[in-house]
Amino acid sequence: MTRWRVVVVLGCAQFVMVLDGTVMNVSISTVVGDLDTSVAAMQGAITFYTLTMAAFMLLGAKLGDAWGRRRAFVIGSCVYAAGSLVTALSPNVQLLFIGWSVIEGLGAVLVIPAIAALVADNYHGRDRVTAFAVIGAVSGAAVAAGPLIGGFVTTYFSWRYVFVAEVVIMVVVVLFARIIDDTRVRASIRIDAVSVVLSSLGLVAVVLGMLQSKTWGWILPLHAPQIGGVAVAPLGISLTTWFIVLGVFLLAMFVARQRVLVRTERTPLVNVGMFSIASLRSGLAVLGAQYTVTAGLFFMVPVYLQMTLGFDALQTGFRIFPLSVALVLFSVVGTRLSRRLSPRRIAHAGQLLLVFSAVILLASATSDLRGGLFAAGMFLSGSALGLLASQLGNVNMSSVGPEETSEVGGLQGVFQNLGSSLGTALIGSVLIGALTTSFASEVASSDLPASTRATISEATQSGVTIVPASEVVEIAETAGLDDADAERLSAIYRGSQLSALRISFVGLIVISLLSLFFSRGIPDGSEVRRRGGVRPP
Repeated sequence: MTRWRVVVVLGCAQFVMVLDGTVMNVSISTVVGDLDTSVAAMQGAITFYTLTMAAFMLLGAKLGDAWGRRRAFVIGSCVYAAGSLVTALSPNVQLLFIGWSVIEGLGAVLVIPAIAALVADNYHGRDRVTAFAVIGAVSGAAVAAGPLIGGFVTTYFSWRYVFVAEVVIMVVVVLFARIIDDTRVRASIRIDAVSVVLSSLGLVAVVLGMLQSKTWGWILPLHAPQIGGVAVAPLGISLTTWFIVLGVFLLAMFVARQRVLVRTERTPLVNVGMFSIASLRSGLAVLGAQYTVTAGLFFMVPVYLQMTLGFDALQTGFRIFPLSVALVLFSVVGTRLSRRLSPRRIAHAGQLLLVFSAVILLASATSDLRGGLFAAGMFLSGSALGLLASQLGNVNMSSVGPEETSEVGGLQGVFQNLGSSLGTALIGSVLIGALTTSFASEVASSDLPASTRATISEATQSGVTIVPASEVVEIAETAGLDDADAERLSAIYRGSQLSALRISFVGLIVISLLSLFFSRGIPDGSEVRRRGGVRPP
C-alpha cells in the first residue's frame, strides 16, 4: 500500500477541485438569496470560475516545468485555499467572484496539471493505468458527494462551511506533499507573455460571447449594450458574433505564435505539434465534449429543480445523485473492461449511451420531472460519463513521452475547463434565452387582458429573469394584477420554464452526437501506445 500514498494525496486535491463546482451548482438558489443577486449573475460566476482555469492552464503547466511540479502543486494549493477562504467570507457576489472565480481558479491552474504530471511521474505501466483510474474515480466520488455534501450543509447550515472545509483539506494536502517524488529536473525556460495574452483573451472572448448570447442575441442584435444611448452592434451584427470571431482570430494568432517560437528555437507555451497525434487530438476533443455535457446538466437541472419545483439544496442533491453514483461505478467498470476491450470501443459505447440518456431525460421533462424516468436518465448519463472518464486520461497522457506529460496535463485542464465553461455558458444561455422567448410568446397568445399583456411585454423587453415559480403570483399581484390573472401568469411562467428545459436537453443531445465525430482517433488496440516524443512542426 505504500506506493499508493502519493495517489491518495493527489486524489484529495483532485477531490476538492471537482467538489467545488458541484457544491455551488446545487446551492444556486440559496446563494442567490443570501447574496441578493440573480441566477444570471451566478451563471457568470460559475462560467468564469472554469474559464479562469481554461485561460491560464497552459501557463500553469509551464510554471510547473519551471518551478518543479511538486512546488507548483504546493503553491497552487495555498492560493486555492486562500480563494476558498475569501469565498466563505464573501458578503456579496462581487467578492465571491474575486475569491471563487478568480483566486481559486488561479490556484487550480497550478494544481490540476501538476496532478496529472505527478501521477505520470510516480507511476508506470499498469500502475499508471490504475492510478489514473483512481484519480478518475475520485473525481466521480466528488461529483457524487458534492451535491449531497453541498445540499446537506447548505440546507441545514450554510454553503459557506463547505469552502471552510476546503481550506482545511488543502492545508493537509500541503503538509503531506513532501511524500510525492518529483524527479524531473526543473527547466530553465522563458515564458512568452504574448502567448499567454493571446490564448487567455481568445478563450475569454469566445466564452463571453456565448455567455452573453441570451442578452445580445447570436447574430441579429437582441438587447445590445448602449453607450450614450446608442446601441453597440457594429454593422448591425450582435456583439456575440463579434466576440466569438475575435476570440477565434486570437486563438489562430496564438497557434501561429507557437510555430514561430519553435522555428526560432524559443520555448512555446504549448507545442502545437502534439495535435498531430491522432489519439491525443481525439482524446482532448472528447474530453471537452464530456465536460460540456456534464456542466450543462449540472447547471440546468438544479436551476429547474429549485426555481420551478421549489426543491431545496439537499433535495436537488438527491435528484442528481443517480448520475453521480453511476459515474463512479462505471469509471471502475470501464477500467475493468479495458483489459478486454480497446479504448475506442469503450469510448464509443459511452458516447452512444450519452446520446440515449439525453433522449431519456428529454422524455422525462414534465412538470414534475417524472421521478423514475428522470432518475433512469440521470443514471445512464452518469454511466456514459464514467465510461469516458475511465479511458480519456490514460489515452491522453500515454500518447506522449515523459517530457511532454506536463504539457498534456495542462492541455487536459484547458479542455476540461473550457468544456465546463462552454457547457455553463452555452446551455445556460439557451435555457434563459428559451425562457424569455417562450414566456413572451405564451403571454402574447394568452387570454390575459390586453393592458396586462402590454405591461408584461414592456417589463420583459430586456429579457426574463429566472425567479422561483412560487413567487410569480406575489410578484404579479404587487405589479397590480388581480388574483385570477396572477394565477394564469404563474401557470404561463411554469410552462415556459419547462419548455426552456426541454430545449436545453435537445442542446445536450446535439453536443453528444457531435462528440462522436471526434473519437475516431482514439486507439483501437487493447493498449495505448506511447510516443517517445513529438517533433515540432
